[in-house]
Amino acid sequence: MTVRRPRAFSFALLFLALATILTTAQGCAGCQQQAACVLRGPLNSPSNYSLRRSVMKSGLDEFCHQMTTRNAPLTLIPGTPAIGRFFPQSCTQTQMPNGDLSVTFSGIGYVWSNVSKKMTFNMNGAVQYDQDFLVADDCAIDAFFRVRQLNGSNFQAHQIEQPLASFLNSLGGVADTVGRQLVAGNLSQGFTVVRDKDGHDSFTLGILEKGKSPVMPYDVHGSDRITYENSRVDVHQNERDFIGPIEVTDSGRALYIGAGLDGIPAIDLAIMAKEPGEASLRYYYDYPQIGPLAGPPIAADVVSQGMPYKRAFPVPKGIYYVVLDNSSAAGVVAPPPAGLLGDRAATVTYAVQIGDAP
Repeated sequence: MTVRRPRAFSFALLFLALATILTTAQGCAGCQQQAACVLRGPLNSPSNYSLRRSVMKSGLDEFCHQMTTRNAPLTLIPGTPAIGRFFPQSCTQTQMPNGDLSVTFSGIGYVWSNVSKKMTFNMNGAVQYDQDFLVADDCAIDAFFRVRQLNGSNFQAHQIEQPLASFLNSLGGVADTVGRQLVAGNLSQGFTVVRDKDGHDSFTLGILEKGKSPVMPYDVHGSDRITYENSRVDVHQNERDFIGPIEVTDSGRALYIGAGLDGIPAIDLAIMAKEPGEASLRYYYDYPQIGPLAGPPIAADVVSQGMPYKRAFPVPKGIYYVVLDNSSAAGVVAPPPAGLLGDRAATVTYAVQIGDAP
């Protein structure tokens, strides 16, 4: 999973604290990052680990807010398309005596496999992060959140689309076991946030080497936009994917969507406001088979194979979902019947950005 977002994990607070500690310079843009770059040698010293921890502490006050206003794409193998998502709905954070960040969370999600087809689930868990940051030679600041301890997760399958798989799970909890391993595998990677010299943040699962940038599946141009998410996902036949919640904090803005499609001729794309988007996600979670959306989208379009897709959707301040639909239950694209064992998946490489409305 890879995204870019200047507000990720309240990094403005982190770098403001850094500037307060390292410099008294005032009146210039980027003083915080300049101060860190000038003093990167002493800052990066292993002996100053406690200083870096104290700097990060003030920048993590909104960790849980950031966690509950985004989703986590789930992959079987790092670097492969996502096969589902986890949506955190509650979160608490505490500072451990050793300075680690302890996070407890709960939420809902969905994953797809050829055995179960769609499986929705609920889960709660706890993770202890060993957090640190280093300043790269090019003045980028890399923040690392290594998993010190994964304190287990309570994974429970909610709905399973394939009746036989649902029956087997009721006998032995097979889906619960597989799902728990999948989510735990994604959580155990930790994550890295990189702020480049221009002030843009990149977020990726896993721990990157200092100075390395996360891989962006979709080629994005234009530094004036906030990239909410840049990733790749498989949307299987008669399934749906929800990208969000996407928070637009100012008026006069637009959602900029770029996408490429492989695997099928076309797929429906819809922009939904918060209430109908969340209700549609809940329907998708609560019912084994796909059904209609809970309300009309504010905009709808079609992404076609072999035709690079780029479009801006002006939106007022609010929260939104981008919905990819590979079914005949919504939109105008109706995939042909797959049969009992058939499946034609759409692989969508996409970027969702927020910028000034055209």
